[in-house]
Amino acid sequence: MESAEIRRRWLRFFEERGHTVVPSASLIADDPTLLLVNAGMVPFKPYFLGEATPPYKRATSVQKCVRTPDIEEVGKTTRHGTFFQMCGNFSFGDYFKEGAAQLAWELLTTPQDKGGYGLEPEKLWVTVYEEDDEAERIWREVVGVPAERIQRLGKKDNYWDMGVPGPCGPCSEINYDRGPEFGPEGGPAVNDERYVEIWNLVFMQYERGPGEGKDYPILGELPSKNIDTGLGLERLAMILQGVHNMYETDTLRAVIDKATELTGVPYGRAENSDVSLRVVADHLRTSVMLIGDGVTPGNEGRGYVLRRIMRRAIRNMRILGADKPVVGELIDVVIGMMGQQYPELITDRQRIETVALAEEAAFLKTLKAGTNILDAAVTETKAAGGRVLPGEKAFLLHDTWGFPIDLTLEMAAEQGLSVDEEGFRRLMREQRERAKADAKAKKTGHADLSAYREVADTAGATVFTGYTDTEGEASVVGLLVNGLPSPAASEGDDVEVVLDRTPFYAEGGGQQPDTGRIRLDSGAVIEVRDVQQPVPGVTVHKGTVQVGEVTVGAGAYAAIDVRRRRAIARAHSATHLTHQALRDALGPTAAQAGSENAPGRFRFDFGSPTAVPGTVLNDVEQKINEVLARELDVTAEVMSMEEAKKQGAIAEFGEKYGDRVRVVTIGDFSKELCGGTHVHNTAQLGLVKLLGESSIGSGVRRVEALVGVDAYQFLAREHTVVSQLTDLLKGRPEELPEKISGMLAKLKEAEKEIERFRAEKVLAAAAGLADSARDVHGVAFVGARVPDGTTADDLRKLVLDVRGRIRGGRPAVVALFTVANGRPLTVIATNDAARDRGLKAGDLVRTAARTLGGGGGGKPDVAQGGGQNPAAVEDAIAAVERLVAESPAAA
Repeated sequence: MESAEIRRRWLRFFEERGHTVVPSASLIADDPTLLLVNAGMVPFKPYFLGEATPPYKRATSVQKCVRTPDIEEVGKTTRHGTFFQMCGNFSFGDYFKEGAAQLAWELLTTPQDKGGYGLEPEKLWVTVYEEDDEAERIWREVVGVPAERIQRLGKKDNYWDMGVPGPCGPCSEINYDRGPEFGPEGGPAVNDERYVEIWNLVFMQYERGPGEGKDYPILGELPSKNIDTGLGLERLAMILQGVHNMYETDTLRAVIDKATELTGVPYGRAENSDVSLRVVADHLRTSVMLIGDGVTPGNEGRGYVLRRIMRRAIRNMRILGADKPVVGELIDVVIGMMGQQYPELITDRQRIETVALAEEAAFLKTLKAGTNILDAAVTETKAAGGRVLPGEKAFLLHDTWGFPIDLTLEMAAEQGLSVDEEGFRRLMREQRERAKADAKAKKTGHADLSAYREVADTAGATVFTGYTDTEGEASVVGLLVNGLPSPAASEGDDVEVVLDRTPFYAEGGGQQPDTGRIRLDSGAVIEVRDVQQPVPGVTVHKGTVQVGEVTVGAGAYAAIDVRRRRAIARAHSATHLTHQALRDALGPTAAQAGSENAPGRFRFDFGSPTAVPGTVLNDVEQKINEVLARELDVTAEVMSMEEAKKQGAIAEFGEKYGDRVRVVTIGDFSKELCGGTHVHNTAQLGLVKLLGESSIGSGVRRVEALVGVDAYQFLAREHTVVSQLTDLLKGRPEELPEKISGMLAKLKEAEKEIERFRAEKVLAAAAGLADSARDVHGVAFVGARVPDGTTADDLRKLVLDVRGRIRGGRPAVVALFTVANGRPLTVIATNDAARDRGLKAGDLVRTAARTLGGGGGGKPDVAQGGGQNPAAVEDAIAAVERLVAESPAAA
């Protein structure tokens, strides 16, 4: 039975018995405690924890899962894998132990021609928690499992909880007896290799208290008892397909067979190659599923998980002998197999392949350079008698060549070395701390953060009034001069002022800060040029005292630069529109990766494995401006995080949000979590002009744009330029591209013609140079300086032409020199007869280059060099001639 059919039967069976079929959630976990979904019950966790009311009493799903804690063991054993599918059925206060046991037994043992899996009942064994008499009785009396095939196990094996206070309960496992070839008799309590677990039924009936491991108190029974079961699809496939392990099941074996075809290494020939083949199959299947759900390779979080497993797979293909890119062909096989269960993989094939191929190309460059560095470091360590690769070497590989530490560990271990991981992680910590310190210094001016915390402790958090007000009364509750607390500041002092309330927006969320003025009741005036939040809740106004004296406790009136604020608000609202338009055009992978909203302009960074075509960017720009014309209202509302998610608000992974969040909605077009300031209606933006997009890193693109008056001024300047060009070229604006293209083509053709004439002129000297060859102890030697400005390519052609004109089979050396852009250049060539007698062009060119004050090298037949001293050309010619005269070839 194919894996896809196992999945279909599972969902059909439970749907027919009143369960709501819940599609698999994305592998990108909607849970701040998880990078990736690692269990079938994760999407249902809020219901089990009582955080939300389930919309159904019964549910079933086949959930995609990824686990990577044991990634180093993948391939080494046939039991470890990173991706798996968990078939689950769930009851929320509906059926309990008896219903769960009966449903499981029915599906497993019903004949295949009647919709079940057709397992022989006599091969199924059941385990229950040692104190769960009720479960044992149900299996024996209700289901009919013989008592000798029911075993009681302890809390370690048969008791479930989430690791935190909350629901818990006993569980019961169904195991399949694979036969005596897999081990001795005795049931799962004796041998879990022979008696493999296929289905776990969790009976959530108690509430646990705090404690470590399995040592915690039971606080009582849950008011509503729930069922959470999980059957490993791959394990059942292994049994139904009659194979020994999951790597031989249909979805993985097809990938192994393709890897064998590409490398010529058959599966089952040797343990080492089998390990590599299993790694390739597992990791590339996981990669496809992750990319399909929107993960892109990166150096942090889930992006690092993807990059790590992809690079392990690519490297193992290299170990198997692949000498060219192979990921594309392997991914085609994965999509072909998994697409039967997840059709979206087929429709999204192009994007998945684009992301994967880009990562392969990047890593192959990294692998070649990094492997050379690692090999040198290993050799150096071994030569010194060491057994541990220094942490700084591992850090260099990571920082300079992008080698994941896991890859360094593996490759070092293959050569018998361990790695100073603590030293590596110390250097990584230091690097991060330096980066954080630099960033913090820019925000705080190196002030002692304890001063800001003291203000927060005594005066409380600053109240932000800027969503509704652009000016207002306040009091000075904190004052710093030159980074130190001060009771007062005088005219000309640079100060940092903390107010109890303020309309000034502190830089954050990509939005630049407000500027403006603070006027004190005493008449003092502070010109505010920057606003930051060095510690949460404390808004610091940085500026200069223009007039008078500032004192702590004084009354004040704060007013922002309204014109600047409005320009920034237009840019910020335009950023939201751009984000949504890009997601509409490119899919959810075009997620925000950074932004900057400044007066009249913005930049927006987003995930994309390739450049965005100009036509797509034009469509995005048009869509944005169409939204402006619709005059959509822009509103903001504070709500719970749960409610924001229900409404579909876009939140950035990795950002920390409180229980209450602010959601900015632009009509029916956009909805995002945002703390920034915005326009009230899209018509206020006027115009948005996207200037273009570019790459700022692997898988990250940047769009830059202008808004409002700035966009108009840009287009006005463009119009002026176009008008000038139409006058010069005597054509209409729409004819300009064709006319300019034609002019460039003619110019290119003229340049080629000039180049041809110049090359002919240089090569015309070849016959004369060959005739000028001097006999240096039996070697025909041509040493000369050709006209300055000769290019390196032309000089090389001339040297080879002269060498070819020297006849008679005698040894020949041609050494020509020129000066280009103020620097001397030489190319030297030898013929076969000269090389037979020990004259090598590389040796000769190094002598010439040293004389010129530089360096060079090349092959024995032709080499090139250069230097810094044009005046030494004649000396270099003489040095080469002396070396020829002194060589064994001269006779």
